[in-house]
Amino acid sequence: MPGGVIAAWTYTLLDVEAGIDDLLTDFYRNVVGPFWPPERRMVDDRYRSLPFPFAPVEAPAFSIRTVWSRDDLLGYLGTWSATQAYRKAKGEDPLVVFAERLAPLWPDPATEKTLRWPLHLRVGRMS
Repeated sequence: MPGGVIAAWTYTLLDVEAGIDDLLTDFYRNVVGPFWPPERRMVDDRYRSLPFPFAPVEAPAFSIRTVWSRDDLLGYLGTWSATQAYRKAKGEDPLVVFAERLAPLWPDPATEKTLRWPLHLRVGRMS
């Protein structure tokens, strides 16, 4: 439809706080990283490499925020397709070691922290 607007959005790796962020990045890239499907590169690229034949429209910055306990975070990481593929391929759970490394940075599992996922948008106007 001429004059219509299309928006494609995705979110990337969450932020918690400095030390935890480093641990999450290592887990995401190096531990389960090889188990992400190839299409995951589009998300990591924030959809910038996708063909987008529309006149660009600037979008404001958005994020998803929530407050979770340590167990909530571990439960979420367990839902990742790469975590599940790792378990299937190796017969072990990568979250066991991750949880051990996380414990000194988040000692009380009941303490809640604010987590933020940056949202990335490609917005365009149809001609």
